[in-house]
Amino acid sequence: MLEAIHYTAGGSKRPAAFALPEELFDGTVNEPVLHQAIKAYLNNQRQGTAKTKTRSFISGGNQKPWKQKGTGRARQGSTRAPHWRGGGTVFGPIPRDYTTEVPRKVKALARRSALNARAREGRLHVVEKIALEAPSTKTLAGLLAKLGFDGQKVLVLTHGVNRNAYLSSRNLQQVHVVPYSDVAPYDVLWSAQVIVEESAFTGREAEVTEALTAAVAKTPRTPKAAKAPKAAKAVKAPKATKAVKAVKAAKKPAATKAVKKTSAKKAAAKPAAKKAAPKKKKGE
Repeated sequence: MLEAIHYTAGGSKRPAAFALPEELFDGTVNEPVLHQAIKAYLNNQRQGTAKTKTRSFISGGNQKPWKQKGTGRARQGSTRAPHWRGGGTVFGPIPRDYTTEVPRKVKALARRSALNARAREGRLHVVEKIALEAPSTKTLAGLLAKLGFDGQKVLVLTHGVNRNAYLSSRNLQQVHVVPYSDVAPYDVLWSAQVIVEESAFTGREAEVTEALTAAVAKTPRTPKAAKAPKAAKAVKAPKATKAVKAVKAAKKPAATKAVKKTSAKKAAAKPAAKKAAPKKKKGE
């Protein structure tokens, strides 16, 4: 039976080792299957967009550079032949699909073999729980330093999706956080140390005996600077009152008033329009 070192959530080593499940950790490492799975994984990462131009894709070279005979030089048919500078490429890469399918049971066997390889080397560790109240790179880096993994490639396998742990590791180049159910054999062999949450093996949440935030000091966030108050809007001047309007009207020159009076008299003196006389009938 394989065992792993057991740590608390705060990074303290527990006296008893953790017994790994026998159905998964039997100590068998199938290297040919590992090779097949990792080769397929790397093939599936390729885009397959590399392309070189053969002589048929290069412009120019439609006529002979010189005549066939009489020059003393070797006969040439095109300046885009592969042996010419600026000519085409022979047997270069062309766009293709690198997708490689692996049977499901082979994938499972390769994954189990990779975890067994790390467990046999003593580089697989079990932590009660990775309990982060909020995303904090400093807290996660402090936990790894306390475990003695500072500066090493570390793979953290969580029970399900642990958003806070994932966000905390994004700024750490040598730390990858992946759900235990989604880990690939390549990820396990890439890492120097593998940390697994206890609940990933047992299927139930472990009781946290030591809080992570208490073990690793968390720096308080600096409060945001208070925004400056907005400038008060300028008060509009009050509109002129009726009294002020009356004073302004009184100051108008008398000439304008006189003009208005004369125009009113002329309009009254005009006679009313005469009615049109009725037409006379014939014979009157």
